[in-house]
Amino acid sequence: MPTGERSAEEIRDSIERNRRELAVSVRHLQLQVHRATDWRSFVRENRPQAIAGAAIAGFVVAGGIAALTGRLFRRG
Repeated sequence: MPTGERSAEEIRDSIERNRRELAVSVRHLQLQVHRATDWRSFVRENRPQAIAGAAIAGFVVAGGIAALTGRLFRRG
């Protein structure tokens, strides 16, 4: 057999090895995506910051609504 050529068995082994590596990589990627999109764990781990952020967002939204309705009623 000339140098550089692989037997059918070597090719099958290579394909199977690549298939296993791909399965591991896909599972690893699934876990990373799950961790990145798991907002409940993020809130649990950062409870004080989440509460502060929610409070600030509430004040901003309420202030914006109050300012908007104040402008609308003053013009009329």
